[in-house]
Amino acid sequence: MKKNYFFKSFLLLIPVSALVLMSLSGGRDGGYSGSPGDSNNTCTQCHSGGNFNASVALQTEVPSTGYELGTTYGLQVDVSSTSNSRHGFQITAEKVSDGSKIGTFTADGTNNQLKNGGTHVTHTSTGNSKKSWNFNWKAPSTDVGAVKFYVAALAGNGSGTGGDQVVTTTSSSFNVLGIAEAKRLDFEMYPNPASDKLTIQLPSGSDNATVEFYDYVGRLALTQKVTTSNNKVNVNNLSTGIYLLKVLSDDKIGTQKFIKK
Repeated sequence: MKKNYFFKSFLLLIPVSALVLMSLSGGRDGGYSGSPGDSNNTCTQCHSGGNFNASVALQTEVPSTGYELGTTYGLQVDVSSTSNSRHGFQITAEKVSDGSKIGTFTADGTNNQLKNGGTHVTHTSTGNSKKSWNFNWKAPSTDVGAVKFYVAALAGNGSGTGGDQVVTTTSSSFNVLGIAEAKRLDFEMYPNPASDKLTIQLPSGSDNATVEFYDYVGRLALTQKVTTSNNKVNVNNLSTGIYLLKVLSDDKIGTQKFIKK
């Protein structure tokens, strides 16, 4: 009778264990990004023991010069490993000073999804066959101070939770790109996106300006002088992608997002 009891208990554990493993393969709830706000937790509690020479990188369109309030930026998580089985990740954004969650994520719903009320993004069961995931983050509408992204990623062997490897990375700290109203330069540009020529229309009272293009890591990619009579910028040599465009005239500055196609 005792042997029969243990046998039934073992049979009961099989579907329960399978359900747990299936749910984790599609991302998990809870904070496991390795961030201070997540108590520095990662998935090593369950996934460990493996070595696939894994690493994780975060690409972000947020310029090193700072984020604009209420602006949406693209992010990309990339995992490199010798494992060809399963991969996953979790990311969050936090206020550097106290670890509180900052901004709003948007997931594609196919390869990645929102978790924990939208404070985290993680892979889906479809997305765990990927090594790269793209999603968006919208900056807060008010100045909360410096913000930082935290990422934990997994390279798995596809057979349960043992023999997997967890790696982490963080972004640099991004401060708000604050521009006082008296110093703000309102300008127009068109077309956007553009592949050849971009027209910069300066506001009344501004006769000339300097136009600067910054890529997603904050590097200055192009700079050019414009005037009211010569207001076209040749963007043909810029790589395809999204840039932060800054226009400086006298003691004023204006910024907009520009897309090179």
